[in-house]
Amino acid sequence: MASYRSEEGPGEETYPSLSGLLDHEPNLEFDDSEWQAENVAEEGELAVYAETPVSECSVELSLEEAFGSMCPNIDDEEDRLEQVDEEDDYLDMAKHGIVELGGVDRLSRKVIVLTAARLPSNKGFDHNRFLRYLLFTLDKFVEEDYSLIYLHHGLNRDNKPPISWLWKAFRAFDRKYKKNLKALFLVHPTNFVKIVWGIFKPAISVKFGRKIFYINYLEELEQYVQVSQLNIPKDVMEYDKNLKRRQQGNSQPETIVLPKTQQFGVSLEFIKGNTGLDIPPVLEYCTEYLEKPEALETEGLFRRCAVVSELKAAQEKFNLGETVEFGHNVHLAAVCVKTFLRELQEPLLTYDLFDDIVRIQRLPREDRVAAARTLVLDRLPEQNYKVLKVVLQLLAKVSNSSTNFVLFVY
Repeated sequence: MASYRSEEGPGEETYPSLSGLLDHEPNLEFDDSEWQAENVAEEGELAVYAETPVSECSVELSLEEAFGSMCPNIDDEEDRLEQVDEEDDYLDMAKHGIVELGGVDRLSRKVIVLTAARLPSNKGFDHNRFLRYLLFTLDKFVEEDYSLIYLHHGLNRDNKPPISWLWKAFRAFDRKYKKNLKALFLVHPTNFVKIVWGIFKPAISVKFGRKIFYINYLEELEQYVQVSQLNIPKDVMEYDKNLKRRQQGNSQPETIVLPKTQQFGVSLEFIKGNTGLDIPPVLEYCTEYLEKPEALETEGLFRRCAVVSELKAAQEKFNLGETVEFGHNVHLAAVCVKTFLRELQEPLLTYDLFDDIVRIQRLPREDRVAAARTLVLDRLPEQNYKVLKVVLQLLAKVSNSSTNFVLFVY
């Protein structure tokens, strides 16, 4: 599993779901012909770094010293980006499928997927026009929280963009695009990024660095987004399978023993069996907090997202039976409720009722409430009923207390 460490210091808490690298560098490969340096690395070494997953080796180079003075001049007039043409449909760029909408993640944020394998050959490809197309696409989503997934495998000598273009792209992504970007997932990163990071590090803020997640295997991405909804190329899927085979051949199977206080990712029966409670402690605690008047009137409640690292920290504490102090972070408490329900081993309305729930949607509108009531009262397990009642009572209070509350049905 990937891991993460904050840049704020050695005392910061470590979260098991993010990258194990200290630095928050994007794992990309770029044309190194523009910044060749003596006595840094031989061409053969760079090729190894470019093809080796982050989890399998480390690069012991003082890259800040080696490359710190090689950054392109980011103030060159010739590197300035032309204005995005709102009247252009960019169909010549869209046809490649490099940038696609990938539905929503598990926190209901729009997902944009960038696939390196679909970049065409550099010969004749207009990278500046592609950048304008990328901004044109993102403009449709940046006013709300969104996530970016970058599929790195497939970037090669023939299609990788020059580093000067990357500088231009980096400067083009101003606060408008960074503010509501909540997570940037870099899938199948390689150690070649150490070289690129040595150049880019001075320009990357710590705050933005915290939004970067390293995903070595697609199964690690599953906790953030439903992978099956993404249009992933077959060669990327095959590459992922080969990585997994290699990893499994070098490691022993790990037996995971969950603590009795575990709340997320288990069944209601597991929680009741270990606590004796029908209502899971995490749900009761969050509900009590959210029913306070100041929380109920919070704008965007149950619509806004939480910081992923804060959510992971709260989950870890709940799973260990520890107290979580929300303070004024109302959205974190709401996201904890949504995440708890989403990660139940079996949905609250159970798999057995799925077909009946679908059939209810086909009934005349005036018959749906009675049919749903009968289904819940007669066939829903008792513990599920009690938990559902708590959730619906909370949502009713939120809806009645706040004119700013809007519940979207997906």
